[in-house]
Amino acid sequence: MFFDFSSAFNIIRPALLRGKLEDAGVDGHLAAWTTDYLTDRPQYMRLRSWESEVCVSTVGTVADYGMLAKEDIEEGEVLFTIPRSALLHQETTKVSALLKKEKSFLESSSGWVPLLLALLYESTSSKSYWKPYLSLWPGFKALDHPMFWSKEERDNLLKGTGIPEAVTTDLSNIQREYTDIVLPFIMRHPELWNPNTHTLELYTQLVAFVMAYSFQEPQEEDDDEDDKEQEKKVPPMMVPMADMLNHVSNHNANLEFNPDSLRMVSLRHILRGEEVFNTYGQMANWQLLHMYGFTEPYPGNSNDTADIPISCLYQAATQDIQSDSERQIFDERFQVLCQMMQENGALVFSKQGCLTESELHSALKLLCMSPDEFSEFKDNEGWEEDDEDDDKITQIFSNEGLPDLKASWKRLIHEAARLTLKSYGDGELESDRLLMEDQAALKGLSSRQWRALQVHFGQKMILHRLLQLTKS
Repeated sequence: MFFDFSSAFNIIRPALLRGKLEDAGVDGHLAAWTTDYLTDRPQYMRLRSWESEVCVSTVGTVADYGMLAKEDIEEGEVLFTIPRSALLHQETTKVSALLKKEKSFLESSSGWVPLLLALLYESTSSKSYWKPYLSLWPGFKALDHPMFWSKEERDNLLKGTGIPEAVTTDLSNIQREYTDIVLPFIMRHPELWNPNTHTLELYTQLVAFVMAYSFQEPQEEDDDEDDKEQEKKVPPMMVPMADMLNHVSNHNANLEFNPDSLRMVSLRHILRGEEVFNTYGQMANWQLLHMYGFTEPYPGNSNDTADIPISCLYQAATQDIQSDSERQIFDERFQVLCQMMQENGALVFSKQGCLTESELHSALKLLCMSPDEFSEFKDNEGWEEDDEDDDKITQIFSNEGLPDLKASWKRLIHEAARLTLKSYGDGELESDRLLMEDQAALKGLSSRQWRALQVHFGQKMILHRLLQLTKS
């Protein structure tokens, strides 16, 4: 008996294949041999005498699979090319004509509904052109975003990180989008979709799939506000092969978008056996966990950040208020601040300093001004143009500039950072540090506990550094 494994890509999960073989009546020894044969076998392309310089592998990668260099790769080399016809999006699905025809009924704040309807159809159709691609994610069960954790687990493991609140918003938006837009559309087209198959549960899994694996084509920057609003609604697309690459902040490859194709290009010299990494953008660990379901090990993520919620800034600024009249005056200032910050809700700090330096500058000036200065501010409907340019403000709120701030400004930042640290709960920074250094204890953590630790320890370290830089 002969078997042809030429199409058995290594991204097939061998354990899952073994179960399916045994369910189909294949002898247990043969199923075990097949599983062993397919385990840890890299896949690459060969065309006559030409071989690809990269391979997909489950060995030597930071995740379950990734891409490795088979040979040394020079900067600027094209690692692979994906033709536009191989991209899965709302215009390349079998239901594209219908989605285009009823486009006006599918508008949503996310802009993802057409793609998600396409995925609902293609992932459940036995005759789908995209079945070989979508079968790589059987049932989408491997996705482990925090939205799939229990609320209790999110609240316990991720308290203070901002993720539980973001997930609550996500789940609310997903349910509303499905109930108000998707389900009525499905009900109007029973020949293509079935509410018993295309459920809210599957829709939520596909949202996570799009969050984790899709790409958005970058748009040219435009100063026109209407164009900027349109730019935000560029729909995502699924890009086979490119979604096999893992992410790190210090990546060595980048996806280029061209009129006829997309190309993965090396950004620097990559050694043989080294993993090839793409970038998903400048993402903090809390964003990576929220949107993609993974984190970079501390301290590897150079883009890590910690937020100081505006509520903590309010608490810090009102601690010395003793009368109702003082509080009334302060609340008026705070309302102005909330309008100026456009309800973003947080000041963002990186390992190098404040990333929302303009908002922080405005907040400190507004909250620390005297009653006479605030009265003048209201009369003038704002303050006069600042003498300080953007570069100077950036320097002022960098780690190098923070120690030299006015005492009142430092005190307010310091207290807001202390209150933010308190919001993480009972866990002290030192106990987290000891856990991070204890390899045996780290191995005893579940994958969710480990990822949560990377997030809140990184955030606490940034806030702790901020406390040191602003202490009196």
